[in-house]
Amino acid sequence: MAASKPGTPTNRLASEPSPYLRQHAQNPVAWWPWGDAAFAEAKRRDVPVFLSIGYATCHWCHVMAHESFEDDAVARLLNEAFVCVKVDREERPDVDEAYMAVCQQMTGHGGWPLTAILDHTKRAFFAGTYFPKESRHGRVGMLDLVPRITEAWTGKRAELEAQAEHILQHVRGEAHAHGDEQVGGVNASPAADLDAGILTEAVAAFAKRFDPKHGGFGGAPKFPSPHNLLFLLRANNRAPKPATPRMVETTLEAMQLGGVRDHVGGGFHRYSTDREWLTPHFEKMLYDQAMLAMAYTEAHQVTGRTDFASTARSTLDYVLRDLADPEGGFRCAEDADSEGEEGKFYVWTQAELAASLGKDAVRFGALYSTTTEGNYLDEATHKRTGANILHLGAALTATDEAWAAPLRAKLLAMRSKRVRPLLDDKVLTDWNGLAIAAFAKAGTALQEPRYTAAAEGAASFLLKAMRRPDGRLRHRFHHGVVDAHAFLDDHAYLLWGLLELHAATLAPRWLDAALDLARQVQRDFAHPDGGWFTTPTDGETLGARKRDATDGALPSGNATTAWCLHRLSLLTGDTLWRDLADRAIAAHGAIVPDYPHAFPMLLMALDLALGPTREVVVAGTGAEADAMIVAAQTGFHPRTVLLRANPATADLAPWTSGHKPIAGRAAAYVCEGQACKAPTTDLAALRRLLQ
Repeated sequence: MAASKPGTPTNRLASEPSPYLRQHAQNPVAWWPWGDAAFAEAKRRDVPVFLSIGYATCHWCHVMAHESFEDDAVARLLNEAFVCVKVDREERPDVDEAYMAVCQQMTGHGGWPLTAILDHTKRAFFAGTYFPKESRHGRVGMLDLVPRITEAWTGKRAELEAQAEHILQHVRGEAHAHGDEQVGGVNASPAADLDAGILTEAVAAFAKRFDPKHGGFGGAPKFPSPHNLLFLLRANNRAPKPATPRMVETTLEAMQLGGVRDHVGGGFHRYSTDREWLTPHFEKMLYDQAMLAMAYTEAHQVTGRTDFASTARSTLDYVLRDLADPEGGFRCAEDADSEGEEGKFYVWTQAELAASLGKDAVRFGALYSTTTEGNYLDEATHKRTGANILHLGAALTATDEAWAAPLRAKLLAMRSKRVRPLLDDKVLTDWNGLAIAAFAKAGTALQEPRYTAAAEGAASFLLKAMRRPDGRLRHRFHHGVVDAHAFLDDHAYLLWGLLELHAATLAPRWLDAALDLARQVQRDFAHPDGGWFTTPTDGETLGARKRDATDGALPSGNATTAWCLHRLSLLTGDTLWRDLADRAIAAHGAIVPDYPHAFPMLLMALDLALGPTREVVVAGTGAEADAMIVAAQTGFHPRTVLLRANPATADLAPWTSGHKPIAGRAAAYVCEGQACKAPTTDLAALRRLLQ
């Protein structure tokens, strides 16, 4: 039977705030949102729950939806056999994490769309990812899968329930081994101290996986993973090694030249399907823009390379132009697809270039590697389509860049007339925390006050709109509607953003907000053996509360919190935060040596913990004080914190209360490695101390 035409909403998702869920409101599948009501209905009908997890800009989620969830025949089977539940993984990362663990346990892999079949108690007895409508090439299709599950549910119920319990216990057992809380108890992996040797081992582990020709780590597909680069920059700052900056620079060079970068509109696509960074998966995620902007900004600070600064700027300018939410903050992502085709919005035929650029099209096409037959292969047939992904074979000279810049602006204007990809316009606290950090860091390093202003605006919005009446944080905002509670990542990344914002502005209110957030983390997420759970004490329990410091596409919330609390301790002088961070690092110390490359963010926290650290306080006002602050903010000083002495700062950091101007002149007080230098009123002397 043919697929239903979009029309009047046919299920319960039409009123949901998630754009992803609303995408499925017109499906003939009788979707329910995640919640107790859906499981109560499954129990009443005595049928399993069909759980489908995805997100708005997921390409294969769209494929499965079009093939199966928009198809009347598949929908009829699903509606008869199950209560069907849709979940936006970005809205409920706890649900996604729980059933992704099940999928990986059952199949050895995971991804999205994530499909799981659950009983009434939320235990999964089947899991997988994408399923086509019809069986092909050894992959079972929905038309065959649903009847098989129905037959097993009615004829082998006891076996399915035993399997579900076995899977649950196995997942709990893995969590138990990693120190996660169980239903009925808490256990931790053995704590172990780590020293500077593990930083060297981690660099060596990255060097083994490094692609010296194309940059990045491992083979295709290649993800940016900019937190790897942030760690390597810090490892090089501690003990310079020739290979370390080469890994960072080669990777950043390759990405900014490749097709994974949007050369017309700025920003980066989600990942590259090849080793060369040429053919991207075309989604554009806010978190990638934020993390990559930070990596390019810091690399610019280390190397002085203006091309890295330019890439950071174009990335942040894309966020300001296309992802800024009119109510405040930044929206999630743009889809890979438009008009039913992946990448259609971004690619160019030579005829389109000629129509847009006229006589300049030939030279422009030569610079950006276009051909008549096209360099973009059709996803299904792998044949050339005539479309081109713009990418550079080599860095542009200053002359070529000056010539090409206005032509790219012309193409951007022409592209704006195309049908845009779907915009996922949720505002998420965690991703916005990273964006705040990126804008604040770039505002100072690149001397762009507009970036600092953007960070302040987003932070002010989050601290106002994303608060519950009791002051606790929320995770998602969408057109004025907010959800109930936030996760560890929300707190960790916003804490990061607030600390970067304080570093950029030295305004005490951002330090005050960071302290308040840190107290919330310890109250609502603390693990008794060190570190923090990913869900709050009153969050929904789905088998086990996780405590994990391994990094994935984003840095671990645990590791990020430890890094931030060490910074908070340096700023405030309160050793409580240092002790909590040290306990978190030690809690994962036994496993880090086995896989050091999996813990770059935790190793950043360790690098800060090992020191030597430096605290700089500037006392006074006027041009002299401002010049001292700029000197302290200039350059790459990852183990340095900066404060401006005033009564409001002294309330938050009492150790600064005695820092005063000297003889009416602005003064800088520098402490390093737990030893303080004599204060100085001389700017040149301060610069020497900072070096």
